[in-house]
Order: sequence, then structure tokens, then C-alpha cells
Amino acid sequence: MASGKELCEGVEWRIRVVDGSSEVLVPPTGLARKVWLRTKGLISGLGMKVRMFLKQAWDMGANDPRKVIHCIKVGLALTIVSLVYFMRPLYDGVGGNAMWAIMTVVVVFEPTVGATLYKCLNRVCATCLAGFLAVGVHWIASQSGDRFEPFVVGASIFILASIATFSRFIPSVKSMFDYGAMIFILTFSIVAISGYRVDKLFDLAHQRISTIIIGTSLCILVIMLVCPIWSGQELHSLTVRNMDKLSDSLDGCVRQYFTNSNGEDDQKLQGYKCVLSSKASEESMANFARWEPSHGRFNFRHPWKQYLKIGASMRSCAYCIEALNSCINSENQAAESIKKHLSTSCLKVSSSSSSAIKELAESVKKMNKSPTIDLLVEEMNSALEELHNDLKSLSHLLNPSTTAENQISATGLVPFMEIIPMVTLASILIEISVRTEALVGSVEELVKESEMKDKIVAKEEKPEGTMKALQRV
Repeated sequence: MASGKELCEGVEWRIRVVDGSSEVLVPPTGLARKVWLRTKGLISGLGMKVRMFLKQAWDMGANDPRKVIHCIKVGLALTIVSLVYFMRPLYDGVGGNAMWAIMTVVVVFEPTVGATLYKCLNRVCATCLAGFLAVGVHWIASQSGDRFEPFVVGASIFILASIATFSRFIPSVKSMFDYGAMIFILTFSIVAISGYRVDKLFDLAHQRISTIIIGTSLCILVIMLVCPIWSGQELHSLTVRNMDKLSDSLDGCVRQYFTNSNGEDDQKLQGYKCVLSSKASEESMANFARWEPSHGRFNFRHPWKQYLKIGASMRSCAYCIEALNSCINSENQAAESIKKHLSTSCLKVSSSSSSAIKELAESVKKMNKSPTIDLLVEEMNSALEELHNDLKSLSHLLNPSTTAENQISATGLVPFMEIIPMVTLASILIEISVRTEALVGSVEELVKESEMKDKIVAKEEKPEGTMKALQRV
């Protein structure tokens, strides 16, 4: 029975012996089996990609839970605003334009409070202004007669849309009202054209403004009450982190070069690149922070623009560190004797500059002037003076008549090309120290302006407290 069953299933392999050699014969695979194997491979590959995607999504959420919270807040806001369709009084009040409330939530809801307030206020103001102007244009057009009405509407759209578009190129308008200008163009065009075809223009404008106010109000409530993320706090934390990265990159880069140690973390050494690429983030955060109310230790009129000056000072230092890194990794290297001659002073300059930047990070973090920053600046200037003296002494190494050349080079002369890389590196370190001192001034100005704003706010709140106390009496 077993042998018969095997014969029915077919021969899976066989061996033929010819002249002492053997050959394995494998029967050809059928078309159905090929299709099955290929389908199985595609399914397993797709499953692997889905699993990797889910793992990456999980890691992203675990590393930054705020992204998950933002997704939940968007879902919450959309769920609440969707109830407008199911509440008869609200639906009767806004009619079929209730979808504009949902569209408003989708468009204006941003991860931070400042960004959401910026879009909400711009959208409400632009919608109201465009609606009023569109109603006025429609009235003027209706008074001009049926013959000239289309020309009046078309000319008004052309003029106002062109002016609003041009205003978006003005830097001061672009930073504060760019989104509002775009919404103004959209709303004015829709209402003006609809007014030419729809008789109930006032109802259309009223319903549009009402739905947008409902959507923006809900967004503001959700973004400020449910785990708020403040643009000002994000900008403050970003500035502190960039200072720490700048300090670690400077100290680690120079120390690794002179001590020939490879134990430094490459990610820490490349931290200055984060400073170079953070300009756009800093500008957007500073712009959004100006829209935020008082929160934590930051008042409404906190000097957010000063953070941009600090960021510019940090980037100037980071550019020097990038040049320093290129000099260190250059093919033309300095002679070991020259490197040893300037190592002590260069390490002192880099260490003192790094310590000063690190102390500035603590000063910004606590928002008060550091008691030791002046001492660190003095140490940095002292190290600079020592480096200047060591650089002056290099001239003796190139002079064959001096006795110092015998201690440095057995031939009595150091090649000039072997000194240039070291002099370049020292010059860059000097420039970094100068720019670090400018960074100190920017941070001290931020602390000073912040203290002045706090005093002004305290004086404004004091009379209100006194009036409340008198009313209680």
C-alpha cells in the first residue's frame, strides 16, 4: 500500500549511476507552484514592510509623545465640531455651511499654541474683513445696474486680490499676516462671486463667519486646555540645547585633534550642524510665540526677537567650528613639533570658550545672569593672550640663527608649509573666542530685557490688585 501511494504521488527525485557517476534529477516545478511561491514571497515581503513601518511609528511616538497627543487633540476637536450636524439649533443657524467649521479645524489646528492662535486669529479677522468688503462691493455693483454689475465685481476682485497678494511680499506683513492675506483673497472672491448669483448674500456671509468662529474657538479651547505645547517654551528649550551642542562640539573637536583620542562620540562632535540648520525653526517659533498669552515664566511681551539674535551669534560660532573641523581633517597636516608647541594654549582657548558657552546655556535656562560668566570670559581672554604669545614664538622656529630651532627640528629649520595648518587652526580658535564674547553680550541683553519686561508687567498688575483690595474693603 505504501509503495502504491508513493507511485501515485509521483517521483520526487531519482539517481542514475552511469560509469560510477551519479546524477540527481529533479522534476520541473508546475505553473501553479510557481505562482504560489511568488505570491507567498510577495505576502511575506509586504508583511515585513508593514511590521517595520509599525515599529518605526511606535519608536517615533515613544521618542516624542507630544506627536501622539497632537493627533488625539485633532481627533477630539473634529469629533466635537462634527456634533454641529447633529444639533438641530446649531445646524439651523448655519445651514449647509456647517462643513466650513470642520474645514477650519482641519486647516488651522497646529501642534503648538502659538501656531494655532496665529492661524485662528488671522482666519477670523481676514474672513470678517473680506465678508464686509464683499457685501459693500455687492451693494455698489447692484446700484450700478445689471449692465455694469459684472464689471464692478470683476474689477474689485482684481484690485483687492492684487493688493493682498503684493502685501504678502512685505516682510513685516508676511511674518504676521501671511495666512490672513491668503484667506482674505479666498473669502472675498467666493463671497463676491456668490453675491452676484445668490440673492441671500447676507445669510451666506453670516453663516460663513459663524462657522469659522465656531471652528476657531473650538481649536483654541482644545489646544490651550489639553496638554498645551507652547512655541515660546519650545524656542527657549531649542536655544539651550543648541548652546550645549555647540559647546560639546568645540571642546570635543579640539581635544580629539591634540590628544589623538578616538573615544569621542561622533554625534556629539557633529552637534554644531544642528545649530546651522535651526534658523528656520527659530524664526517660525519666535513668530508664533508673539501670539501666545502669558505662560509659565514667559510674559506676553517677552523679548522673543532677542532669541533670533542669540541664534545668529551661535550660527556664526558654528560656522567657525565647521571651518575648524575642515582644517583638522585636511590632508595637509602640521608638523608634530609645531602641534605640540601650540597644543597647551589651543586646548586652553577651546576649553575656556566651551565653558563660557556652557555657562550661557545655564544662564538662558534659568533666565538670570550667571555670576561666573565674567570670570570665564577673563579666563578665555587670558588663554587668548597666551595663544598670541605662542604664535609669535613660531617666528623663531623659522629662523636658523636661533638656538630654539635645534630643540624643534634636527635639520635646524621647520618647513613653512607645515606651520600654515597650525596657524590657520589657531586663527580660527581666536575667531571663535571673539564670537563667543559676542554671544555673551546677546545672552546678557536677553536676560536684561526679560527682567525689564517682568518689572513692567508687575507694575501693571499691582494697581489692579490694589483696586481689588479696596473694593473688598
